[in-house]
Amino acid sequence: MIVHPIDYRYGTPEMKRIWSEESKIKRMVRVEMALLRALAKKGYLSEEEAKEAKMKAYKVTPERVKEIEAEIKHDIMALVKAITEATGCKWVHFGATSNDIIDTATALQLRDSLKILEVKIKRLARILAEKAVEYKDVVCLGRTHGQAALPTTYGFRFALWAAEVTRHYIRLRQLKERLLVGQMSGAVGTQAAFGKDGFEIEEEVMRLLNLKPAIISSQIIPRDSYCEYIEFLANLAATLEKIALNFRLLQRAEVGEIMEKFEAKQVGSSTMPHKRNPIDCENICGLARVVRSFVEPQHQSAILWEERDLTNSSAERITLVEATVLADHILTKMIKVVSSASLNLENIRRNLEMQRGLNLSEAVMIEMTKRGVSRQEAHEILRQAAMRAYEHNSSLLEELLKDGRIMKYFREDELREILKPENYLGTAKERVERVVKCVNEVIK
Repeated sequence: MIVHPIDYRYGTPEMKRIWSEESKIKRMVRVEMALLRALAKKGYLSEEEAKEAKMKAYKVTPERVKEIEAEIKHDIMALVKAITEATGCKWVHFGATSNDIIDTATALQLRDSLKILEVKIKRLARILAEKAVEYKDVVCLGRTHGQAALPTTYGFRFALWAAEVTRHYIRLRQLKERLLVGQMSGAVGTQAAFGKDGFEIEEEVMRLLNLKPAIISSQIIPRDSYCEYIEFLANLAATLEKIALNFRLLQRAEVGEIMEKFEAKQVGSSTMPHKRNPIDCENICGLARVVRSFVEPQHQSAILWEERDLTNSSAERITLVEATVLADHILTKMIKVVSSASLNLENIRRNLEMQRGLNLSEAVMIEMTKRGVSRQEAHEILRQAAMRAYEHNSSLLEELLKDGRIMKYFREDELREILKPENYLGTAKERVERVVKCVNEVIK
């Protein structure tokens, strides 16, 4: 019986394959085989025995492991018995403890997951940067507190998001060194079973797996690195939700500036045929909250008794898997949304002009200050003019033309130029260009 929506609704096939039960077992078998090869190098068994065991290890199946686990009630010992049964090798799991196998196999899963996430984060950053260039001259209404503010450009918005996603790419690269480590350290981390060969055996296992050995561990690798990974996914999810939320706000019927792609046969509502809901962005926002919810249980899983207890195990079967699969899912959705979204230039201009120049009050205030009025006095004069415009449902220009305190410093044609949105963009275009250059330098 399938219960979890990840099994049938959420997640990409490539990421779910990495975290499947079969994949986990294959990676644990791979770790056990690397241990046999390292033991053979130190003379515990022959190279031929290790090679023969590796050739036969493919016979281990999740079904057989489950059968054994049902009898003995221990998942890793069930795996060990299944490998021994398939290979006939008596040295399987020699000197190792359960989490030597689990944590090292998890590092292999995390490495493959990060490869997928890295490619997609780079792709999203590039697309956002391309959109920033494409829209850098599209002047639009800026909004703060949900209210009209100064003009900005759509290129500036996309550049802001591109820079943020690029920082996540940098974080991912930095995270690898601390996260992608394995261990072969025995029951409490002392490598007692290996004696003086401990360091060399561990280093050889990790060499074969292309991992770094943890500098020190108890029975398990310290969970601060897992916490950092989940925090990374939560941070990434927050950025994706922010972008998706802004798409949703800008797609509202009364705004209508940007549209999520709507397929030819797509249905928006079961009862209202006209609906074009931003369903992908809503999906991103909802699942991003789930990803962030794993931060606290993963931190709790880092707080363990002495050399370890088992409270982390059950939680991490969920936190690592679901956070990774769902983060990849919403990242994939965001790439689709950004790639296919379209701007409604007519609505963008309409929303800008509906402000009747009120959102450019700062521009007049700044120019008045330059012409000799104190900044605070200019602010109050413009505030009063703006309030009159709201009250009379008139334009800011109309109110300015009637105010002698203002016309003392300006001609009408000067005010008209000052109140053009495209004339009050500061370094918006240059900032877009700077961000795009940075993105291209970082993401190669």
